[in-house]
Amino acid sequence: MVIVTDNKALEKVCEGLRRTEYFAVDTEFLRESTYWSKLCLIQVAGGDVEAIIDPLAEGLDMRPFLSIMADTSITKVFHAARQDLEIFYRLMGQVPLPLFDSQIAAMAAGLGDSIGYDTLVQKMLKKSVDKGSRFTDWSRRPLSDKQLTYAIGDVTHLRDLYPLLIGRLNDRDRLSWVDEEMAGLINPGIYQFDPEDAWRRMKIRKYSPQWLAVMRLVSRWREREAQTRDKPRGRILKDDAIYELAQQAPRSVEALGRMRAVPRGFERSSMAQGLLAAINEAMSNPEEHAPQISRPPVMPSGLGPVVELLKVLLRIKAEDLGVAPRLIANAADIERLAAFDDADIAALKGWRFEAFGKDALRLKNGELSLTLKGKRAVIEQRQG
Repeated sequence: MVIVTDNKALEKVCEGLRRTEYFAVDTEFLRESTYWSKLCLIQVAGGDVEAIIDPLAEGLDMRPFLSIMADTSITKVFHAARQDLEIFYRLMGQVPLPLFDSQIAAMAAGLGDSIGYDTLVQKMLKKSVDKGSRFTDWSRRPLSDKQLTYAIGDVTHLRDLYPLLIGRLNDRDRLSWVDEEMAGLINPGIYQFDPEDAWRRMKIRKYSPQWLAVMRLVSRWREREAQTRDKPRGRILKDDAIYELAQQAPRSVEALGRMRAVPRGFERSSMAQGLLAAINEAMSNPEEHAPQISRPPVMPSGLGPVVELLKVLLRIKAEDLGVAPRLIANAADIERLAAFDDADIAALKGWRFEAFGKDALRLKNGELSLTLKGKRAVIEQRQG
C-alpha cells in the first residue's frame, strides 16, 4: 500500500493505473456540516497498484489522477457510487466513464437489494471487513495505521469482487440489467445542483399557483444560500418550514416571526430579508412563478383484487429470478399498474417489463391465470 502525498508518488500510481483494464475507487469525505462534500481520501486498487491518495496534502496536483478517471478505456469500479460520483463530477465537470457499480451488479446478480459492501465481501469472498474505523474524522492528520488499513480494504476487496460479479452476471445473462440501472447513475443532471431546479426535491402537497410559486422560489433561495455559505440545506431552512411558508406566504418580518416551523429569531437574521424577497416575488405573480405540474391521475375504485393478484404474480416472478420483489416493483407501482395499462412506472420498462410487466398486463387482460399446484402458486396460460 502506497500513501500518496506528493506529485512524484501520484504520477507513479497513475502510471500503474494506466496499464490496467479496470481499477476500484472509493473516497472518504465529510459532509455533516457543509453543502459541498469535503474530499479527504481517495483509495484505488488495480493490477498491482494499491494506493491511498491524500487530496489534502499541500501542493498535490490532482490533475494526473483526474485524467485517469476521465480515460474511457479504463473501467472504474465503485460500490454505491452516487456520492463518490458527485465528488468527481464537481472535480472533473463530468462523470468518470465507463464505470461499474458493484451494488447495482449485486442486485442484478440476485445477491440482495441495496446490499452493503461488507455483506457482499462476506458472501462472495468469504472475508470480513473491519468496521472499526467507519465513523471517523477523515480530515484529521496523521491518520492511524488502523484507519489506513480500513480505507484500503474498501478497494482491494472491490478489485477482487469485480471479475466474480462479471462472471455471475454473464452466467445469468444479466449484464443488460446493470446497463439499464447504471443509466440513471451516470446521468450528469443528477450531479448538477442548479438552484432553479431545487423545488424538484420537494413533495408537492398542493397545486394552487400561490403554494407552488412560493415553494419554488423559497427552495431556490435556500439552495443559493446553502451553496454560498457551504451549509447543509437543513441548516438554512428545513423542508417543513418551506411547506408552511408556501401555505401562509408571510410578507413581513412580523408575519415571518409567527411561523411555527421557522426557527425562533430567524426573522431578525441576515437571511430573513432574502427569504421575504423570494416570497414577495412569488406572490407578485403566482401563475408566472409556479412550476407546471400535472396532478396525479385519480385512481379508479375497486382495485383491491387486481392489486392482490399482481402482488402474487410479482412474488412468483421474483422467486424465479432470485431477486427481491421490491426491486421489480413497489406497492405504489403495483397500484398504478392495476389501474392503468400504460402507467409510467419502471415495471413497464426495460428488463423489468420482460421479467414481470409483460405478464402482469397479460394477467390483467385474462391471458394468464394464477392457480395452486400443491402448496405452490403457479402461472398458467389461459386457453381459448
